[in-house]
Amino acid sequence: MGITLKQAQIITAMVTPFTSDDRVDPESLQTLLEYLLDHGTQGILINGTTGEGPNLTNEEKMFMVKHTLALVNKRVPVIVGAGSNSTKASIENVQELAAFSGIAALLVVVPYYNKPDQAGMIAHFTAVADASKFPIIIYNIPGRTGVKMEVETVLKLAEHPNIVGIKNCTGANDLSLLIENSPADFLVYSGEDEDALVVKTIGGAGIISVASHLLGEQIAQMYDKVDAGEIKDAGQIMRRLTPKIAALFSLPSPAPVKALLNLRGILVGQPRLPILPANTVQQQTLVKIVEQKY
Repeated sequence: MGITLKQAQIITAMVTPFTSDDRVDPESLQTLLEYLLDHGTQGILINGTTGEGPNLTNEEKMFMVKHTLALVNKRVPVIVGAGSNSTKASIENVQELAAFSGIAALLVVVPYYNKPDQAGMIAHFTAVADASKFPIIIYNIPGRTGVKMEVETVLKLAEHPNIVGIKNCTGANDLSLLIENSPADFLVYSGEDEDALVVKTIGGAGIISVASHLLGEQIAQMYDKVDAGEIKDAGQIMRRLTPKIAALFSLPSPAPVKALLNLRGILVGQPRLPILPANTVQQQTLVKIVEQKY
């Protein structure tokens, strides 16, 4: 058995590789996974936002689960996106995934578009967690869902025995409050690469990252510096990563990451509409910023 979920500090929210005719590509999936695991990734999240989960058919999602679990072969934890804006659909998703073995956790997002209130969020996540064979990581990303899950709501949900963590995208202040006030074994991840250093230094579980596709080694080095007590050196690494991270979100995700992976020879294809691929000028700008050595 390899790294456990509690040990995984750098979890890559992985892109879904497509062929030139827009099918999920198992050969490129293997290449991508091995590349990530060789470059700082300690856990894999599939079928999430970066994986274009909303644009995958259910058959494609199950294909990704089956093949990722087999290829990873328990070396690192695999988390699977399973959320929906419908509680009923989310429950059906987690029940379908119960047929698999080896999933470390399921990521379930705050219901988007519906904009439930805090009581509705508690009812939603409680129902999904009650129905799930696997532990649940809740996902708070108001920029995409249109509504914020408040700290008090998260802390209430953290009491549920099958809700083991959160991917949180509401900034350092909320991260600090969650880490300080949640149960000791509750995993608080940042979902914002710009907070990768903050969440580590204040005692969080780590980062669920997009930038780790391309900057995984640097993030791992930064975390090693923190563990060694070399905070100034860790800060220097983060300062150098900051413009690179910004560039990776300068276009709708995952267009920048896919473009740069393709240029590195990790062929993951193009994003699906409504996300457009980076054009030639955009690619040149990305290369200039992200691939700059230091």
